[in-house]
Amino acid sequence: MGQQSFHRGIARVITATSFGFALVQLDVTIVNVALPHIAIDLHTGVAGLQWVVDAYALAFAVLLLSMGYLGDRLGARKVYLSGMLLFAVASVLCGCATDAVLLIVGRTLQGMGAAAMLPCSLALLSHATAHEHALRARAIGWWTAAGSIAIAAGPIIGGLLMSAMNWRSIFFVNVPVCAVGAWLTLRVPETVRKAQHKHFDLPGQLLAILVVTGLTMAVIEAHPLGWTHPVVLACIAMVLVGAPLFVLVESRSPAPMLPLHFFKARGFSTAVVYGMVMNFTYYGIVFLLSLYLQRVHGFSALRTGLAYLPLTATFFGVNVFSGWLVGRTGARLPMVLGALIDCAGFGLFLLLGADSPYLLMLPAFALLPAGMGLGVPAMTTTVLSSVEKEASGTASGVLNSARQAAGAMGVALFGSLAGDSNERIVMGLHLSSWISVGLLLMVAAWAFRSIAPIVAGKRSELDAVDY
Repeated sequence: MGQQSFHRGIARVITATSFGFALVQLDVTIVNVALPHIAIDLHTGVAGLQWVVDAYALAFAVLLLSMGYLGDRLGARKVYLSGMLLFAVASVLCGCATDAVLLIVGRTLQGMGAAAMLPCSLALLSHATAHEHALRARAIGWWTAAGSIAIAAGPIIGGLLMSAMNWRSIFFVNVPVCAVGAWLTLRVPETVRKAQHKHFDLPGQLLAILVVTGLTMAVIEAHPLGWTHPVVLACIAMVLVGAPLFVLVESRSPAPMLPLHFFKARGFSTAVVYGMVMNFTYYGIVFLLSLYLQRVHGFSALRTGLAYLPLTATFFGVNVFSGWLVGRTGARLPMVLGALIDCAGFGLFLLLGADSPYLLMLPAFALLPAGMGLGVPAMTTTVLSSVEKEASGTASGVLNSARQAAGAMGVALFGSLAGDSNERIVMGLHLSSWISVGLLLMVAAWAFRSIAPIVAGKRSELDAVDY
């Protein structure tokens, strides 16, 4: 009976945290289908629409590390619930916005709420499955699958709501979802907090925000303004000055927000870089494929969204399978296989030309989510297994902050490789695919060398990390 109660408790944690992760992922894609209607209703141009999207992304990326740190100090459930409440209030503000400025403010608050939910949801999972390597891997597989479903469903749900009501409904729908998620989370036990220290690393917090803001702003604004624009150069300067200062402050702080010994743990650095490469290549190529489908092949926005369904729908089953595989073999096999499968998918994009039929894209659309779906749960499990459970929120914040920045950089770089003509778009697609293949081969080799396999049923070496 005790074992049944234990597994019911784990299922409750998985369900509660998956609600938050799905909400965060859903809001990344659901807004895109409403942008033309928002522009007309709120009388805003392209620049305003860009900030409707980017305000969420910027606040989300900038605060991930800080929110993970706060979750470890104050309790992950408390911070997670606060983020969900803020997300609900911000969604109401977005839905009631009478001009673009109010909508952008609401989107910024949504990003802040999302930043609180994401690392703390993983911290709750890590605490609930502590010292149960196989169980934690399966839980992360289900958690990742929930986010994959949300990304795939975003454009479809957005389209249905738009056809039935109006663009405001895509924000109001978040409120009942937040209410259910909060009710489920209240039934989840609070995490064991990190030993309290009188020192609060305010300099580290501010420098982390400065560096991530500069990096994210630089990659967001580089495409419309150019890399030599004063705003972009100022953001780059913030990163070049702030990053060394951050490392210096953290190395001397009695209670650093980012303990540098994380990067000495076996597999931690490998998993973070692996996650960055996955986001860099995936988000960059999806951006280019949108240009390829709409400009080269003349697809409508709706048809383009439907064209991505084979790509996104595959994630769910592979994510769940990856969790099972990590529990059986450890993280190395799914991470290496995932990167190599993605290599094959990107290699197939080299066969595409201006006149290639959509059916020729389908094999690559099956391979990319298969590879990423195998690798990402394994990578996440590796990060959480590499640190003490009281620091799982901070570790999750590091991973997801790095992945967000890498995804933005992928869009910026791959977008800069494509021009306005069909030939330039195809050329950019090919060059981006070559870059992706090279990076994925690199992380596959690194994962093979640095991630230890395990014997089925035994604890991973990563679980035995002693601090």
